[in-house]
Amino acid sequence: MRTTIFLGALTAMTTVSALAADPTGDWRVADGVAHIRVAECNGSVWGAVIWEKEPGGLDVHNPDASKRSRPTLGIPILIDMKKKPGADQWEGEVYNANDGKTYSSTIKPIGSDKLEIQGCVLGFLCGGETWTRIAGPIPPSNAGSVAKASKTAVAPKTTGATDSSVRGQRPAASADPVGDICLIPDIARFAH
Repeated sequence: MRTTIFLGALTAMTTVSALAADPTGDWRVADGVAHIRVAECNGSVWGAVIWEKEPGGLDVHNPDASKRSRPTLGIPILIDMKKKPGADQWEGEVYNANDGKTYSSTIKPIGSDKLEIQGCVLGFLCGGETWTRIAGPIPPSNAGSVAKASKTAVAPKTTGATDSSVRGQRPAASADPVGDICLIPDIARFAH
């Protein structure tokens, strides 16, 4: 009986620990204006906007003039984040659509329901925020093999927005305007 209880407790602790260190899933940003889907795409962690409080936003501050008319829904925010050896932390870049700039960044899960985002300019002017989990974690995408086989990535749908604020639930497939973020062209071309 003691062995069964011990093994049950060990399994529960291992499951909570694994979830605590997993940045994948759907997250609400600190001010609640967007939800970000974080997924592993071919060994790197990426994040893209999957819901906007005010739908129809455009990437008007992008330094690349050809991208200023692209929708912010589906835009990559966390870019090519690599796991830091020996730590539950990932390093890469974060894109800030509010100013059109890309910053060096780290993400770090805090418990099982918070994700700390830190971004730095010039290596020392740093700031950040904490996101709240609304769904997840997400298993690694197999989109790499699909994208390589077809040589064509599917762009996200850019109409409508759905609030998936029910904790632990993902929007229904028909209500999910973005889907597998590893198929977003701006992610697929780098992640595969």
